[in-house]
Amino acid sequence: MITPLIDSVKFLTSGKVKDLFDHGEDTLIFKFSDRVSAYDVKFRENIPQKGEVLCKFAEFWFNELSIPNHFVKRKSDTEIIVKKMKMLPIECVVRGYFYGSLVNRWKKGEVKIPEGSDTTLASKLSRPIFDPTTKSEHDIPVDKKKAIEMKLVTESQYDWLEKTSIDIYKKMALTANNAGFILADLKLEFGILNGEIALGDSIGPDEYRLWPLDSYTVGQIQEAYDKQILRDWLTEKGYQKQFETQREEGKEPTPPEIPKDIIQKMTERYVTAYEKLTGHKL
Repeated sequence: MITPLIDSVKFLTSGKVKDLFDHGEDTLIFKFSDRVSAYDVKFRENIPQKGEVLCKFAEFWFNELSIPNHFVKRKSDTEIIVKKMKMLPIECVVRGYFYGSLVNRWKKGEVKIPEGSDTTLASKLSRPIFDPTTKSEHDIPVDKKKAIEMKLVTESQYDWLEKTSIDIYKKMALTANNAGFILADLKLEFGILNGEIALGDSIGPDEYRLWPLDSYTVGQIQEAYDKQILRDWLTEKGYQKQFETQREEGKEPTPPEIPKDIIQKMTERYVTAYEKLTGHKL
């Protein structure tokens, strides 16, 4: 057991899941909570052990990947120390499978998929695609032209982010495959550290879709070992549509109560994914 953070740091802000603290001139502390959000709605219920899984997954992936990043060390079961960096205002999404929002956007002609790809739900794309979004309360997909026009990044930065994000996805997908999982997609964030682009934020089941290989079936909704469990329940019960309607009416979406069995399933699958992928017991 690592000693928890002492109360000698300055609280900065709370995100959907993480609390940020100033840890001196060059570093921050990320404290991972058990909070959960889906479809940009924050829920009242917590997911037990989620914060610990996210924290230790971040440590695992930052150490596993060879790319420069802002990770310094893990401080406790729910806290990591990271270097301060200027984050780039773009979320780097890589998709390897025909699933999630990609399906509807493709049907509307808003996004292209690689030639030779099957358009059956959950099919593997012929190659992974870079599908970035803005970083805002409600993320908006952008292509290269739009990202440059909006001055999110320069052309050379975009090209670097596209290649690097896909390389990271392939590396993580191989690690997942060896542990009996499919990494369907992935969201990464980068920033400027010492004048160079470096991997930032955190990496865990809030940033990717993870499916078990042994139950993977093309054409079906997949078993989720990430927060897609909650998204699927919300969609099935009509809450996703309700959220959209409330936003169109200028109202803040009202979160429903998450059933106890969904909470328990999420905890169990988060822990299972961590232990199988990393080979470590939580």
